Amino acid sequence: MSSVDTEDAPTAGTYIPAEYDKRLMVAAGRSSLELGSSIAERLGVDLTDAGLKTFSDGEVYCRYRDSIRGADLFIVQSTCRSDSQGLTVNDALMELMIMVHAAKHASAHRIIAVSPWYGYSRQDKKSAPREPISARLIADLLETAGIDRLVTMDLHAGQVQGFFSNPVDHMTAMPILTQYVQDQLGPVEDLCIIAPDAGRVKLTRKFAQKVGAPYALLEKERPAQQTAEIGYVIGKDKVRGKRAVIIDDMIDTGGTLAAGAQTVLEEGADEVYAVATHGLFSGNAFETLASSPLSGIVVTDTVPLPDGAPDLIRVLTSADILTDTVRKIFTDDSVSDIFQGENQLF
Repeated sequence: MSSVDTEDAPTAGTYIPAEYDKRLMVAAGRSSLELGSSIAERLGVDLTDAGLKTFSDGEVYCRYRDSIRGADLFIVQSTCRSDSQGLTVNDALMELMIMVHAAKHASAHRIIAVSPWYGYSRQDKKSAPREPISARLIADLLETAGIDRLVTMDLHAGQVQGFFSNPVDHMTAMPILTQYVQDQLGPVEDLCIIAPDAGRVKLTRKFAQKVGAPYALLEKERPAQQTAEIGYVIGKDKVRGKRAVIIDDMIDTGGTLAAGAQTVLEEGADEVYAVATHGLFSGNAFETLASSPLSGIVVTDTVPLPDGAPDLIRVLTSADILTDTVRKIFTDDSVSDIFQGENQLF
């Protein structure tokens, strides 16, 4: 038997050096440029230029300026409108898919869509015959484009996670909002947390437990999309003489919120505030809310605040939570540790 000469054989670690490190890169779509920049800054990396532009016929173009081969690429883009960038919801969605697809064909190692506001999330089921389940369609489109993972925040319905075959990290802004309520709207014995409808009772209960205040429920009917009728307050004895805080995952046109605030005041509350993760503020929302009896509104920056916002609206940043999430995913650590496993609020 002949002996094998091992003098020139490769040693362990030759093909993958021991000092090899993964690369983390962050890019942002045009509806989330400020949020993406904040996340990149906190991570200590430069925001990767995606070379986005819109042709005269409305088509979106993307070409990453730097090589992303082998990198874990986090693409920050809420699928929402951006007045400053001239984007509609559908523009932002198409832009996100094109950015993902470009990264896939540029050989990125992992492509993670960081979409704090998941557009079309309210169309999560068939409420009437011949309706689409659009939230499922968006999931299919994103996975076909090439995402390996989705990071989102305070979904309108938790079941949307089940529309994906790939992992979904569901974050929540509740720690930010509960801390604000405790610090700025307390003392807690003067507070009452209000659920806007029966679908938000579980969320409201957890929020109230974190704050240390009682909670009540607005009885609401919805005869049509983006239309609601407020009936009465269930648990109105807890509201009298208190500073009421209506909580929700999102504020859109503001009509339901304004009507709910008026109902709570009529039941004896001294003041009414509103807190929500996503501030969409579409249509005549600013005018509606400015003329409402609300004393203040708090949202986060998952959706860029349009120009002309009334002074009663305050924006808190979600960048710290999302930065921690990106870091945990990149290092393959537990994401749920950020919330001690309490990020499932549905």
